[in-house]
Amino acid sequence: MSHPIIRLEKVHFSYEIERQEPIKALNGVDLEVRDGEYLVILGHNGSGKSTLAKHLNALLAPTEGDVWVRDWNTRETQHMRDIRTTVGMVFQTPDNQIVATIVEEDVAFGPENLGLPHDEIVRRVDWALEQVGMTEFRHRAPHLLSGGQKQRVCIAGMLAMRPDVLVLDESTAMLDPIGRKDVLSIAQRLNRQEGVTIVAITHFMEEAIHADRVVIMENGRIEMEGTPREVFSQVERLRELQMDVPPITRLALALHERHPDFPAVALTIDEFVDAFRKRVTPGRTTSHLSNSDSQTPHSGETVISMQDVGHYYMLDTPLEVKAVEHVNIDLHRDEVLGIIGHTGSGKSTIIQHMNALLKPHEGVVQVFGEDTTANETDIRAIRRRVGLAFQHPEIQLFERFVGDDVAYGPRNLGLPKEEVRERVREAMEAVGLGFEEFKDRMTFSLSGGEKRRAALAGILALRPEVLVLDEPTAGLDPVGRRQLLELIHRWHEKGITLVMVSHNMEELAEMAGRLYVVANGTTLMNGTAREIFSQVDALQAQGLDAPTVTLALHRLADEGLISREQASLYTVEAAAEFLGGMLNGKL
Repeated sequence: MSHPIIRLEKVHFSYEIERQEPIKALNGVDLEVRDGEYLVILGHNGSGKSTLAKHLNALLAPTEGDVWVRDWNTRETQHMRDIRTTVGMVFQTPDNQIVATIVEEDVAFGPENLGLPHDEIVRRVDWALEQVGMTEFRHRAPHLLSGGQKQRVCIAGMLAMRPDVLVLDESTAMLDPIGRKDVLSIAQRLNRQEGVTIVAITHFMEEAIHADRVVIMENGRIEMEGTPREVFSQVERLRELQMDVPPITRLALALHERHPDFPAVALTIDEFVDAFRKRVTPGRTTSHLSNSDSQTPHSGETVISMQDVGHYYMLDTPLEVKAVEHVNIDLHRDEVLGIIGHTGSGKSTIIQHMNALLKPHEGVVQVFGEDTTANETDIRAIRRRVGLAFQHPEIQLFERFVGDDVAYGPRNLGLPKEEVRERVREAMEAVGLGFEEFKDRMTFSLSGGEKRRAALAGILALRPEVLVLDEPTAGLDPVGRRQLLELIHRWHEKGITLVMVSHNMEELAEMAGRLYVVANGTTLMNGTAREIFSQVDALQAQGLDAPTVTLALHRLADEGLISREQASLYTVEAAAEFLGGMLNGKL
């Protein structure tokens, strides 16, 4: 057993301690981080994870208790430099950490502030960029990088300080699937090959499966601790803590319930395939598919049409760049349309054309039959009918009180006071914010999830016919994601046409009837969810992935255990029904 490099002893921490009732974030935390360990910390929004992380390198000091980094107490300011060179931290949003205008200068920032000799700084920058695969971008401006590339630069900046511990606080939350895998592979390689201690905080359950140890927090306390297998085998307890299990584990559990001989816990696709192989005969397949998973293309009135659309940023300047080109998308009334693409593929640029925030430089965009570039088109009317929620909808809040922020749109429509009040009440209730409880709350006092709901309420108050959501669940915990998806589903049932941009393949598999795949600024593929997700190789070539269930089924097909057609299923429920039938000898 290795020695602890960090120790937390009965740590308490409260925000706004001058208030009559301070906000208690940590409540008696005892934790050891062992030298060379890969530790993952899970917990719902507000459980205290990020507050705990900020104690690990003295960004925060305990209200009560002690934090020790090696033999230094984080309360002792004379050791601050030693502590922060020992423990490096990478946050969720890379733009908040990048300080220079050139990649290699940003990576050099930390070593320069340590006062290291020039030759040593150069060596460290070269090594750090090589570790994260960003050497070829060293002379690039950070603002020209994708989100995943920026996150790599942030990790390189920390590595150049040669820390013994690297803390990743939701560092993959905003990345596409391949970007997440890249960052995780970097962390795992640093841990296994370089001996760097990793503390990773995440909402993605599948990111915990390769950890040495998993810790789950609730109300500022550590409620569960153990190996990934020990933790994820306690499904009911996890649900009580508002957590989930990885998708492949959910599939294994669903099969275990149908066929008790099947193991209840599988942490990886390899484990799942191995367990299934032992229980079926190769070649015993059939073309039968579950009817519950069948889909047909949506047909109906086209409410938004994008035809051969192109758009430039900084047009007619030396920095001109073509953001999107040859984009062709049709949105039909009453459908849920999904748009997927790697980070920087042009998705956000495309959806801003859907309510004329951007206008095409090439091609045509028609919204409810109106050409968005025509002088006679009423753009304000389009924006009332098509609501757009950005990737961080909370930054759309600007009024002091929640009720006033939600009321902003209706008031600008010139509606009578009573109708404005009714729309605000209706919109707030629709997103799960009680009108009386939240209308007089200050917007800055809301939690992250509550801010997101308040921003969405402000859009719903305009009663749009189409709602465009850019990464609506990014950064939310499993329960928060589930609640928001249920709200979105209810809005759709009430007649709102939806467009969802997401990096979460499982969410889109559940919600969307049709999908468009965007790559390098153009629409590359489109079809039903089954048609798109069955093309695993094509998706992975574009920096994307299929749902975990589909990946597992494709592995089964590779081994001749099921047919290629059967491998096109993509939800846990449909796959469990089909595979459970095989295990029980029904197929």
